This record gives sequence, C-alpha cells and structure tokens, in this order.
Amino acid sequence: MTTKTKIVLDADVIIHFIKAGQFSLLLDIFPEYEYLILDVVYKEVTINKTSKTQIDNTLQFLSQRISQIKFEPKGESRLEYAKLLSTLGRGESACMVFCRDNNDVLGSSNLRDIKEYCEQNRITYLTTLDFLYYAFVRKKMTAEECCVFIKGVNDKGSRLPIVDITTYTPTCQI
Repeated sequence: MTTKTKIVLDADVIIHFIKAGQFSLLLDIFPEYEYLILDVVYKEVTINKTSKTQIDNTLQFLSQRISQIKFEPKGESRLEYAKLLSTLGRGESACMVFCRDNNDVLGSSNLRDIKEYCEQNRITYLTTLDFLYYAFVRKKMTAEECCVFIKGVNDKGSRLPIVDITTYTPTCQI
C-alpha cells in the first residue's frame, strides 16, 4: 500500500500565513497534498487565542485538507527526537523526525535549524518564501500580493527576506 506524501507544517510557516491573513491560502497552494500539524506544533501556535481560533476553524472546516495528529515516535525515532531536542525546539524536532520516518515534506522557514538535518536525511523542505513562490507560479497570488504578504508579516514582528518573487529561486522543486 502506497501512502500519499504530506506537507508537515512547522510553527513559523503557520504563523507567517496567519500574520498575513492568508492561512487558508496555504492549503490551496498545493491542493494535491494533505497538510499535517503535529500536536507538538499545535501547542506552540495555539498559545495565541487568535491563532488558535483560526487554526481550529480550519481544522474543522477543511478536515479533508489538513489534520492535526499526535506525534508518537517509537524506537530509534524516539532516540533521534531526544537527540534533536538537545539543540532544537520541540516542534521542528518532531517535524523533522516525522518527515524522515514518513518521507513527507517539511514546511519550515527556520533554515538555520533544519537545513543541514534535512539535507543529510533527504527531507524535502519548503520555506514561507517557497510557498509564496509556488502561489505566484500557480497564479494563486500576484507578485504585488506576495510583496504585501512579506511586508505584512514583517510589520507584525516576523522576519522574512524582502524578495522579488518573480526572480526568486525556490529551495526545492515539488
């Protein structure tokens, strides 16, 4: 039995799309994939009441596109998770181990923490800018809307590089 590849979202990508008021758009960028939020990440992003409401509504009304699941590593994966926790956060550690074990795609913009591990373990990853690039290429957003997105996220305290999405080169092909 073949299982379908999923996109596992880390907190930073979720937060960026919520800050930009575009969380539901995130699910439309790659309609061929199911999206997952691990319970560890859910706990991180739902500390904020507004984020919690938006995520809960999305999970309820778009349950065929996005699910929240419990992260329960076993055996060697449990040891790998513990090892990653010694230097990284719970959410990104859980997402990377989950993606490694299930051959899924990681949605995370924290390149400093994930890039080396993902490359060593052949995990495909997408940053917020990659999602924007694919939204632009797939005509879900205009270049101007991508620019407004980046500015809006930065104005709300997050840090996204200011790029021209029309010349951006994504970190991977999906």
